[in-house]
Amino acid sequence: RAQKDLDARWTKKHGKSYHGYKAHVSADVRHKLARKSVVTDAAVHDTNHFEDLLDETNTSREVSADKGYVDAARESRLEDAGWRVKVQRKAKAKQPLGKRQQSRNRTIAKVRARVEHVFAGLHQMGGLMIRTIGLARADFQITMKLAVYNLKRFVSMRKCGLEAF
Repeated sequence: RAQKDLDARWTKKHGKSYHGYKAHVSADVRHKLARKSVVTDAAVHDTNHFEDLLDETNTSREVSADKGYVDAARESRLEDAGWRVKVQRKAKAKQPLGKRQQSRNRTIAKVRARVEHVFAGLHQMGGLMIRTIGLARADFQITMKLAVYNLKRFVSMRKCGLEAF
């Protein structure tokens, strides 16, 4: 039992099974820095920690998300709390999106692409592949990788003459 990870779970993505943990990350679009993170077992859906990752000190009050986060009740709560919600829209069965919705989705995708830079930076540092047993150790290791990514990003910004804060 000492070598068996009892905290890790299985999930399937694009037809391939994965065992382990998942990092949920909130990123600053302007500076491409990781702001908050939550590490869970792989079976937890991304939408479960969506509101936990919102950061009041972020550079923007805008929240961008993909089609998996569509939820009218959540969007209403966020708007009441002062957030500008930009969630891509899904097409319904046998009813494609109109040109206006497709244009809206493309605009949101351009913003979300900047967030993907955080994950690309982590991938360059060995990805999110970790070799630990237990959620606490996985959380620590992923948090440290995010901290190193932020430091590297901060140094890069300073070299370019950008002010982060």
